[in-house]
Amino acid sequence: MHEEIKIAGCCNQATTVERTSSSVDEARENRIDPTDGEQIKQLVKERYGHAATQGTGCGCGTDSNEPEFSFVGTEYEGQEGYVAEADLGLGCGVPTELADIKPGDTVLDLGSGAGIDAFIARNETGEEGEVIGVDFTPEMIQKATENATKLGFDNVRFLEGDIENLPIDDESVDVIISNCVLNLVPRKKKAFSQMYRVLKTGGHFTVSDIVVEGDLPDPLRESAALYAGCVSGASEREDYLQLLREAGFDEVSVVREHTINIADEILLEMATEQEVAVFRESGGLSSVTVTGFRRD
Repeated sequence: MHEEIKIAGCCNQATTVERTSSSVDEARENRIDPTDGEQIKQLVKERYGHAATQGTGCGCGTDSNEPEFSFVGTEYEGQEGYVAEADLGLGCGVPTELADIKPGDTVLDLGSGAGIDAFIARNETGEEGEVIGVDFTPEMIQKATENATKLGFDNVRFLEGDIENLPIDDESVDVIISNCVLNLVPRKKKAFSQMYRVLKTGGHFTVSDIVVEGDLPDPLRESAALYAGCVSGASEREDYLQLLREAGFDEVSVVREHTINIADEILLEMATEQEVAVFRESGGLSSVTVTGFRRD
């Protein structure tokens, strides 16, 4: 399944951006080193901590001085188990819709945020199952735990932890889900290895994420706003799938895909017209939902 999502601004609303040479200069100053894992983690923790406490529902961008945009739109409408208070608009898909969660399953949600996907998973696994959310942002853990308490769920819990070093026992999980989070992890190979470690034999993952077709130009790759916005941390599509296979997963495949077209007015806050043109020619971005199995 392939569709196109056009991103024109916060919550898909059109925005007017006054572009000056100074605005681009300011964006250039707000750079990250994409090879510095600790710097990236600190950036992500700060931005998503802000999202948890401010309750922004406008997508991955979370700083009021930077563009915000959503990759999800109305995809959650009609989903059983959906909890509006847990929806901060931070995803790029609905992985639970394709995760084949069965009653009694133990489900692990990586980068669980305020609990939106975990609560949908709980609706599917039922009272006899268990849902565990892992997030490394304390504010998100607090918000998700409060939401679970209000809902009266005693089989949904949220743990503070790093996806690169999961606080989960070996071979203890039936299904792993994740929504627009793994692109934020600086060492994806390590994260995928951890996913394989905690899955039971016969278990599977279904994750929604952002990938890039071709190369993302350095000025956009180094943008702090685009990293927090789930863009500049995106891997090249085939590299992403190959890393999953190298971690040991079988039958890795893309089961849903959306083309993402970020409007120029957003990109021009962080790059020159020439750099944006290079980005367009590189192949662009896609939101993909990927599945794979641990067979041995």
